This record gives sequence, C-alpha cells and structure tokens, in this order.
Amino acid sequence: MLNTFVVYVEDKPGVLTRVASLFRRRAFNIDSLTVGRTEKQGVSRMTIVVDTDETGARRLEAHLYKLINVLLVENVTAEAAVYRELAMIRVTATAAQRSHIMDLVEVFRAKVVDVSPDSMMIEITGTDDKIDGLLHVLEGYGVLEMVRTGRVAMRRGAKAANGASAGTDSAEAAPASGTISYSV
Repeated sequence: MLNTFVVYVEDKPGVLTRVASLFRRRAFNIDSLTVGRTEKQGVSRMTIVVDTDETGARRLEAHLYKLINVLLVENVTAEAAVYRELAMIRVTATAAQRSHIMDLVEVFRAKVVDVSPDSMMIEITGTDDKIDGLLHVLEGYGVLEMVRTGRVAMRRGAKAANGASAGTDSAEAAPASGTISYSV
C-alpha cells in the first residue's frame, strides 16, 4: 500500500541526504519524493510516498522523528487530503496530428506549453490516474520524453500542521462549524 508522509524539516544543507539515507538503511524504496519551501522561513516540506504496510509506516514515522532537523511527520494516507502531481510530456506531432492532440489535451484539462515543427510539449497537473490516462492516449502518437514531479499532498480543511505553520491565533485556525472543502 502506498503511504504518503508529509515531513517538515529545517531548511539546512544535508537534511535531504539524511532523510533519504534513512529509507535506504531501512530497505524501503521511495516511490516519489518532493521537497519545497513552506510559508514559514527556514522550514521545508517533503512529501514522501513509500510502498509499505501499516507496521512499516509506523516504524518509518518513528525513525524520521529521531533524525536531527525533522520538525514534524504526518502520515496523511488515511486522512482527507488532496494529492497532485505535475507532468510534462513531449509527443511526436505532425501538422496533421496537432488538432487531434490538442483536442485530447483539452479533454484532460492540460495545456500545450511548447510547439516545434515535429513535436509538442504538454503540461498536466492532477492525480496519478489522470496523468496515466493522458499518457495512455498519447502513446499512439509517440511519447518522446516525459518528466513527473512526484506527488504532493495537503490535508483538506482549515487545520494547519501542528507547529509547522506561521503563528496563527487558535481562534483563526479553528474551522467554522459545518465547513466542507471540495477539490476541483
């Protein structure tokens, strides 16, 4: 089962190496890993996707907390969350094929970001299934190159990560009663 961990770490050199080495030493294969800055200066957010069972996920979480520079670890797998991934795909496109490819791009709510005489570059953001679906229909045209960012995740609703957000008042952070968050 794929488990998605959101790990808040100090933004310092060597932190990524220490986290990745932990997974290597424990013989866990990282399915995807994304890292970026957060709204709080000096804090980075890692989204790590690992194929493991519930016991392995609990062990990984405990081991992550033992690392210096790790501030907070959340396993958002069983929580209401929004998952997204970005992909750029270069596909063979003759002049006659361009309109067909552009129709497919529109159906998947993707966009063409570059056109050359013999190819097109498409950018798509969405779930793994959505990106895989577009790739499947583009295979007939000839996929020349593809790059994917890996999964990013954010819990739904107004609840911020404990201790990782910039100082908000507890009254401000409390969700309104009956608040529902919908994803587009």
